[in-house]
Amino acid sequence: MSLEGGLSRRQCLGGALTTGALGLLSLSRAAHAGAQIEEPLIDSVRTALSSAIHNKAPPVPQFPSTETRLAYLRWLGEMSERLKKKIADAPSRIEFLQTVWYEAKRSGLEVSLVLGLVQVESNFRKFAVSSAGARGYMQVMPFWTRVIGDSDPAKLFHMQTNLRFGCVILRHYLDRENGDLYMTLGRYNGSRGKSPYPNAVFANQRLWVFNDRPQEREKDKDRASAAG
Repeated sequence: MSLEGGLSRRQCLGGALTTGALGLLSLSRAAHAGAQIEEPLIDSVRTALSSAIHNKAPPVPQFPSTETRLAYLRWLGEMSERLKKKIADAPSRIEFLQTVWYEAKRSGLEVSLVLGLVQVESNFRKFAVSSAGARGYMQVMPFWTRVIGDSDPAKLFHMQTNLRFGCVILRHYLDRENGDLYMTLGRYNGSRGKSPYPNAVFANQRLWVFNDRPQEREKDKDRASAAG
């Protein structure tokens, strides 16, 4: 799978926060997880979403070059450090990050956006359940398992299943909203057109943006040359 694709950083961050007060409000969890609203789907959309969910490809990243693979490993190392306070167990943390990266890229989404959404929705709690019944890391509503899954909502507590449902649903809403990320996030939360939830996700997304430092890239190039 290529590192190419997804939304631009400008799209994800544009219009996110207009004041420092909004940032503090968002980071303090002022916007709480809501619930996607069940809407009728035409057969072609239902079939496409179901196919995306049931694709059994394992979450194994593939890279077009050594350089992109090294960039991914630098991202993984830095994100693992940032996530330590949320997921203490190192193997579980790495598995989670690898799966988030894979599922986000698979759906054409920014990984930082998905991580920001997970933080707002569940604060990285695998077994989180909202008052509306949404489940897991990305707080997926159980009706989705009936609409495009196998009608087993318990599977929403499985890490990859939850992340796949969440990313596929988010991509579906983004297409429905013609690329408008603000409205997409509102639809995902069941609060379309209201600002607290999108602003919260945008604020938390900034915590997961990866700035690949030039000096680290040079070090990796030297290591690759020495190994070759």
